[in-house]
Amino acid sequence: MNRGRMRRYYAGILAVGMMGTGLALAQGQMSGQASAQTLAQTTAQPSSQLSGTYQPKFPGDPARSESEAQALGYMRVVLRAEREYKKRHSKYTDSLAALAGTGTFTKRMAHSTERGDYTASFRPNHDRPNHDGFVLTMTPKQMDADHRSFYAEEDGVIHGDDQKAADMDSPKVK
Repeated sequence: MNRGRMRRYYAGILAVGMMGTGLALAQGQMSGQASAQTLAQTTAQPSSQLSGTYQPKFPGDPARSESEAQALGYMRVVLRAEREYKKRHSKYTDSLAALAGTGTFTKRMAHSTERGDYTASFRPNHDRPNHDGFVLTMTPKQMDADHRSFYAEEDGVIHGDDQKAADMDSPKVK
């Protein structure tokens, strides 16, 4: 192959590479512009519009927001694990750590009480006549229309309140 032909060959390879790089950069800029526009539109919406977009996860879903759905889901997992624990040991557990490995409740779930926008609280309830029970609460970091507080005992009924910390007298949500 002569030198002229070699130069044209390498020049062609270089040109194709440069065009590919230019195309990739152009697509990246377009994508970045679209992302910036989407971000601007999302942040420009009032929070009431954003919170109003919650889609129920199942028929009869009592949650008002994604945060509530997650908090209620966590409570349901704990309540199921407690029922299973009671079947195996003839009593309820005194701690979340003891529930780890029961049902779908994991060590990781017991490790932290921080659950997104909520803080979980669990304590044994020895005030019952048979001294066997528990109290589970989910307290939002900010109480508002999309973040109610929740309360449950060994009966498995979840109560919610958007004005104060939920308790046994709060309305049932389940």
